[in-house]
Amino acid sequence: MDPVATVVDKLKEFTKSTQCFALSLLCRRKDSDHRSPIEILKRLQREAFSDIMKLRDRQDKVERILTFNKSSKGNPFQEASTHVRGKVDVLGGFFIMDGVDDEHKCDILQRSGIRTGIDARFTFETAVREKDIFLAEFTASEKGQGDSFGGPLSLTKVFYGAHFRDWFSAVAIPMGAQCRDVEVATDSHRERALTDYSEFGPPLLNQHSDSAIGITVRKSNVVASLAQFVSGLRTQLHPAGITLSLSTFGQVAWQLSRSTKLSLLGRHQVSRSSSQRTNLGALAFPISAFKRNRISDISTVEDSPTSQEGRISDGSIALMVNSELDENTRIGGWIETKNSDPGYFQWAVTMCDNPEDEFGWGLTLGGSLQGRRSWDHFQVETYLNLNFGKRFKVQPALMYVMDESTQFSALMFRSSWSL
Repeated sequence: MDPVATVVDKLKEFTKSTQCFALSLLCRRKDSDHRSPIEILKRLQREAFSDIMKLRDRQDKVERILTFNKSSKGNPFQEASTHVRGKVDVLGGFFIMDGVDDEHKCDILQRSGIRTGIDARFTFETAVREKDIFLAEFTASEKGQGDSFGGPLSLTKVFYGAHFRDWFSAVAIPMGAQCRDVEVATDSHRERALTDYSEFGPPLLNQHSDSAIGITVRKSNVVASLAQFVSGLRTQLHPAGITLSLSTFGQVAWQLSRSTKLSLLGRHQVSRSSSQRTNLGALAFPISAFKRNRISDISTVEDSPTSQEGRISDGSIALMVNSELDENTRIGGWIETKNSDPGYFQWAVTMCDNPEDEFGWGLTLGGSLQGRRSWDHFQVETYLNLNFGKRFKVQPALMYVMDESTQFSALMFRSSWSL
């Protein structure tokens, strides 16, 4: 065998074996680097980052779609929940009145402020723009309907309350306004009382008007409320020819302590008289409301001592104190006098203890005084509050009334059911 060929073959085999050995070393190094924990973490991080970016893109697309829908179809009532409250009151009485004619009976009952009949109220309250409130109230009552089982359900109040700041708020009431709607409230859940005297507030708070707008300002322990009421814009129905009435209501309340509040209230009313009965429509608002119409002024108003150029001025002022002795016990009193008769005063003092699920009671002393004379009117009311669950209660009550030379007693019965 040729020695040269043998050497060449051996060199080729050595070169091939060396190449294979080098390739095996490189493959092992690569596999070891690929399987190291650091490389695994880096690979997982890259994959996770890619997935997160994809999710972020999808979230941005969803947010853009929602923003577009809100801007194109948004309204102040969007996502607002409506709370529905309903209450049905039935109040009746048995009166022991001997030797009194029918006309005098009706007059005494009216002076006593007794409320009998069926009264049903349904309130729909919606939160608007977080702090604002829109309220609509439907009422069915037999008063003035001649139906002992209640009248038809009708819209009686539309209320909008706006809270601009913690110290400033405003209300607009296009329908069914009362002074009580703009009162500096003493409690959030006001119960209907047996009579006007047992209310925690003077009678001027219960006077009705068509529309109103008012503001409330709070600072420290003082709260002031001012409102303007309008009646008779739509139609003239008053038999004496009253076509338009403007009333200004004001109240200043001092928080004397954590549980005691003192309030000064006043209401001034100016009415215009006319013999013409016109229907201006629901959206008619005459600007020259108090410009005198010489042709339409009637003699009954011109002869009135309080009238001037066909106007009648009247009003009242009251002082009210309310105190909460504990969570369920309250005591309050008020006194009211009218501008037309400064010597005439109405007053009442009420104390009650009405737990939600327990036995309760109430007591009221009230009356009226005419100048330096003895009591013109005096009455005592007392009732028991029997709760049957959280939605139904019964209130049996006793009443004693002394009106000038007439005295009578009454047994009252009230039941209340709430939704």
